[in-house]
Amino acid sequence: ISPINMRSALLDMIENEIQIAKKGYVASITVKLNSLTDTILLDALYKAVKAGVKVNLIIRGILTLKRTNEKNAGKINAISIVDQYLEHARVMIFHNKGNEKVFISSADWMVRNLDHRIEVAAPIYDKDIQKDLKFLIEACLNDNAKSRIIDKGQKNHRYDGGEIVPY
Repeated sequence: ISPINMRSALLDMIENEIQIAKKGYVASITVKLNSLTDTILLDALYKAVKAGVKVNLIIRGILTLKRTNEKNAGKINAISIVDQYLEHARVMIFHNKGNEKVFISSADWMVRNLDHRIEVAAPIYDKDIQKDLKFLIEACLNDNAKSRIIDKGQKNHRYDGGEIVPY
C-alpha cells in the first residue's frame, strides 16, 4: 500500500531478482504501467540490469529511462502501446526463480503515486488468472500493430514485428 510500503516492497522484489541473477539463475522483471518516473525504482532496475536481470517494460505514457552502458545492452526492452482507448492495466511479474510473483496495481511507479496517494498492489495467487495476465503481457510484448519501441538511441518508432532493438 502506498504511501506506506509499496516502494520498499518493490525494491525488495527487485533486489531478490538481483540476488537470483548473481547466483547464475534466470532472473527477470516484467512491468506494465502507464508511467515510470520514480528515480529510486529506476536506479534499482539499472542495478538489476547490471546484475544480469532481464527487464521488460511496457509503458504507455511517461518513461524517464536513461541509456545504460553498452555492456548492459540487450537486458532491457522498453515498448509503448497507445491505442484508441485509455489503457490503465498495471501488471508486475517477478520471475522469482520460476515461482513467479504476479501483481496487479493501481499505482504507476511515480513519486506522486508512491508517496502522495493511497494506492494498492495485490498479489495474484490463482494460477489461471496468472496465466491469463501473462498471456496478455506476452501479447503486448509481441504486438506489431500498435506498439512502439524505445531504442538505445532514445528513438521511438513502430515495432514492425522484427527483432526488438534493446535499450
